[in-house]
Amino acid sequence: MKKTLLLLLCSAGITVAKAQNTCATALPIVPGTYAVNYVAGSEVPLPICSQYGPGATMGAWFSYTSALDTAVTVSTEASGLDTRFHVYTGGCGALQCHAGDDDSGAGLTSLASFNVTAGVTYIIAFDNKWNSASFNFTLSEVMPEIVIPPAEGTVTFTTMGLPGISGTTFAAVDMNGDFLDDVVSVTSSNINILRQMPGDDWEVHNYFTGVVQHPASWSLAAGDIDGNGFNDLQYGQNGGVTFMLANATGTGYIEQSPPGYIFSQRGNMVDINNDGNLDAFMCHDVDANVAFMNDGTGTLSFQQGQFGTTCGNYGSIWVDYDNDGDMDLFVAKCGCDPVDILMRNNGDGTFTSVAAALGFADNHQSWSSAWGDFDNDGDMDALVGSSSSSYHKLMRNNGDGTFTNITAGSGFDGFGGQSIEWNTRDFNNDGYLDIIGGGAIMYNNGDFTFSPDDTAPYNGPIGDLNNDGFLDIINGSTAKMNQGNDNHWLTVNLVGTVSNRNGIGARVRVTSALGSQIREIRSGDGFKYMSSLNAHFGLGSDSTIAQVRVQWPSGIVDIVSEPLVDGSITIREGETLSTGISNNTDEPSFGVFPNPVRDVLAVSGPDMRNSPYSIMDVTGKSVMAGHLSNSKVDVSGLTEGLYVIIIQADGGRAQQRFVKQ
Repeated sequence: MKKTLLLLLCSAGITVAKAQNTCATALPIVPGTYAVNYVAGSEVPLPICSQYGPGATMGAWFSYTSALDTAVTVSTEASGLDTRFHVYTGGCGALQCHAGDDDSGAGLTSLASFNVTAGVTYIIAFDNKWNSASFNFTLSEVMPEIVIPPAEGTVTFTTMGLPGISGTTFAAVDMNGDFLDDVVSVTSSNINILRQMPGDDWEVHNYFTGVVQHPASWSLAAGDIDGNGFNDLQYGQNGGVTFMLANATGTGYIEQSPPGYIFSQRGNMVDINNDGNLDAFMCHDVDANVAFMNDGTGTLSFQQGQFGTTCGNYGSIWVDYDNDGDMDLFVAKCGCDPVDILMRNNGDGTFTSVAAALGFADNHQSWSSAWGDFDNDGDMDALVGSSSSSYHKLMRNNGDGTFTNITAGSGFDGFGGQSIEWNTRDFNNDGYLDIIGGGAIMYNNGDFTFSPDDTAPYNGPIGDLNNDGFLDIINGSTAKMNQGNDNHWLTVNLVGTVSNRNGIGARVRVTSALGSQIREIRSGDGFKYMSSLNAHFGLGSDSTIAQVRVQWPSGIVDIVSEPLVDGSITIREGETLSTGISNNTDEPSFGVFPNPVRDVLAVSGPDMRNSPYSIMDVTGKSVMAGHLSNSKVDVSGLTEGLYVIIIQADGGRAQQRFVKQ
């Protein structure tokens, strides 16, 4: 056993630390900056508490004990070196993951903040997953009384612990259908859910899954694949894809791991062929991208080849860039073939590569991109953020299917921050989408220029974790809680009936005095994490809303007029149809069954066996008319979709919606 060496203080204020080879001899440290001379310890850190799986052969071991309850930040950003570390509690030989990171800092460095308890010893171990070279790291304590004054227009964040949460891959997403964002973390054998309850309360749920075939070491996505009301999870790992399907009560998960090798990167859930069933997609690092097509029973079949045919696929995002109502695919690329791809959905099950024609096909190195309507003109713009190249790309959608590179003068031309995670949300609720990544929140000034706040939290899963209308960020085992301001807001929750249950792929438009804003419901943006499936809108000083409009993947359009601000609304597909048909019914009332229906629709209620009827589609067009035959009507000739049947009987007029399968 090697003897612990004394620390030598350098004039620059950096401590030269001779890390120990094993957990048992971990070197005690205090807050400060340390220069580590190589990662050469004989004991490899296990279990792995960070992303990207096994592959390390050596370790460097430290220990830290705080005199008070506080939060701690460990960072290797000062070194500029690609590093990875793990933080443990428990004794050597029985270590338990507490935190860890790889690549959350700028330039592939490591950065993580985590809560510590006074008197508890935490083991901090670096490994040589990426290299064994010398590097610097900083350990700092975050005192709750220290508050950094924010720049004008920004919001502040405070740190909140996440009890009962362990793991290294996180999500901020509703898992049980109540539209309150939960905190989700996964390990190779557990799904931990910190369930948000009304009234700022939490419930801890831990579901043992057994050791899954492909843990979520690279990416995590969520969505209701089988439509049972509880969200399922998609794991991506170097080796393959695993789906964890929630049971009928949301109290357990069943593994489904399709065969075949996939070097998984970013995964998404999306209805690729627009048949109403939620499919899945996965970037393949060393081959053509893959999809798993849902047949409507929850059975997923493998497809490959039409979603990008070469390697280097890292950060996928599904976005309707051309406003034609179907979801197109953009993949930020790196490595063996770094030329980004943009695949236009032709609406018939085929895709066309258009990146070269639209200015996206260059050697820009990126792991992810942020797509949103940055200028509120009704179409999706893009920021392709740098991971290791020297520049970012801000692309304005011209509204005609073309783009203009407007990076120069935008604030991104002089912004040097780099990272693998880029995302967009309205953090200060001023009505303009901000961009998070590269160690800062870039606040949108409303004129296609952005101003950095590098005191903001680093990127992570984004959701409203206390239901106050301001978006929070998960950073490791802590949450950065948005302290908000006086701006108004609205959250729109969707329930698909003809479209997939989550409404993934829907376009939501909110119109107020500020103008119109649009959001798309997406499963999986950025590179690794899963953020909220709710559509969040900041409204600035607007205290009233004229209209909320939802265009569903099915083509159905729902409109809600004048909802209240500073709250949430839930829109169920087809309940507020923009057909001009009143949603109110006059007596006599009646029912229809089965609903959904394939062939014959039966009518129950007062005697209307031979009553006249008409059937209208979602556009208000009459598609059938006649008289009931013994209270029945043959609808087998209708195409799939949502309809309204209107019946005249006993001097009254009544209507009901039904779905044709």
